[in-house]
Amino acid sequence: MKKNIASTVAELVAGTVAENGCSLWDVEYVKEGADWHLRVTIDKAGGVGIDDCERVHRAIDPILDQADPIEGSYYLEVSSPGIERELKTDEHLAASLGALAEARLYAPLNGTKSVTGRLSAFDDDSVTLTPDGGEPTVLPRKAVSRLSTVYED
Repeated sequence: MKKNIASTVAELVAGTVAENGCSLWDVEYVKEGADWHLRVTIDKAGGVGIDDCERVHRAIDPILDQADPIEGSYYLEVSSPGIERELKTDEHLAASLGALAEARLYAPLNGTKSVTGRLSAFDDDSVTLTPDGGEPTVLPRKAVSRLSTVYED
């Protein structure tokens, strides 16, 4: 059900987010403590600022109120994916090719549960991280619990 809410909201707001000069990065509907949070994450070339978040929030709030895709109350949050962003979809991976990334694994591989390197390739079944000057490591996507970019100075 939570997955359906997130995808329904994404469909409802993607056009409005784009009209406001941003792209929709992610939508999550999560419970924290006793409260539900609808997190809409936006991105744009050059980065997202607080003004972008506020503008998009004001634009999508009436759309969500009218469509009413969520039963009960929730907090609407609009934010940037940040510098160290989680890579969940093929679109995220394609946008981050060449970036330094860290994969956290469900089970150890060669004695470690974390692999860091440049995101050099991906397909439906795997992601490839290549450390600078090192050999590529091909990781099955189902073995990766979290994949995110790593900030570089």
